[in-house]
This record gives sequence, structure tokens and C-alpha cells, in this order.
Amino acid sequence: MLSILDIVEDTMVDGPGFRTTIYCAGCPNHCPGCHNPQSWDIRNGHEVSTDDIMRIIKADPYADVTFSGGDPMFQAEGFCELAEAIRRETTKTIWCYTGFCYEQLLGQPAQHRLLELVDVLVDGPYIASLRSEELIFRGSSNQRIIDVPASLQKGSVVLWDEGRIGVGV
Repeated sequence: MLSILDIVEDTMVDGPGFRTTIYCAGCPNHCPGCHNPQSWDIRNGHEVSTDDIMRIIKADPYADVTFSGGDPMFQAEGFCELAEAIRRETTKTIWCYTGFCYEQLLGQPAQHRLLELVDVLVDGPYIASLRSEELIFRGSSNQRIIDVPASLQKGSVVLWDEGRIGVGV
């Protein structure tokens, strides 16, 4: 079970193309200026099963998936279960937003496992002084859009190619 605030279908702001975004509850980062501070308390969400979320995801054959929050890394085990089901039952890409830095997550077993299951990670805390409306898919310039499979293979961060918008991951 995951503590979920909302599931938004056919959004276009949380990654390229149409996406089903799962907004989870619970975030320990408490970034000043966060656009979703109600997500900080995990108790603000409602419990939703992987099966129920999968029904929504599979109902739209054209939308890929984004995990957002809150912070999905705060519920890494549950999001691993969901990501495994997405991998097993669909061909959808998975983006994940987190306030943690990629390097921090590598040393945490559950978070590392979730990294292995996502295609793209948008990492780093939101920093209001670095906010820019010119950025795509992130709020502040310190946040990186990371090609996770390439990064894991290389052993260092490989940034996602923003020129690939509209051509999958």
C-alpha cells in the first residue's frame, strides 16, 4: 500500500508526452517554497494498493508514468512494488521526482532498487532562489534530469538529453 495524495491522468508537466502522475504523501525535505507542502505529512494521503494504481495506469495505453510527491523515495519499497508491476505489465517509461540527490540514494538499498526500475530521475531539493520558468520539467536550476540506466551503467551521472522530448525516454 502506498500513501497517495492524488493520481492525475494525461498531465504534460511531469515529463515528456502524456503521463499518469502518482503524487505520494510524505516528504522529509520540506523545501522552502515547495509548491506542494501539504504533501510533506504522509498522513495527508490515503492508502492505495498497487493493483488499484495499476488499473488506472493500464487504462490509458498512451500515457507514460511519473512518480512525484511528496517524495517517492520516502516510500521506496512501495514504489518498487509499483515499478515492478509497471515493468511486468506494460512498456511505459517511468520518471521519478525526488528532493534527494542521486548520489545520496545509491547508498540506500530500497532507494537504489527503485533507481534500477526508473528511466529518468529528477533529483535535488527545490531551491527558491534558483527558480526559473525557463527550465523544463523542474523548478530550480540545481535539479538535474538524469538518465538513470546510463548513469548506473557508467557509474556516474549521465544527464537526460532534453533534445529527446517527444521520442520516448
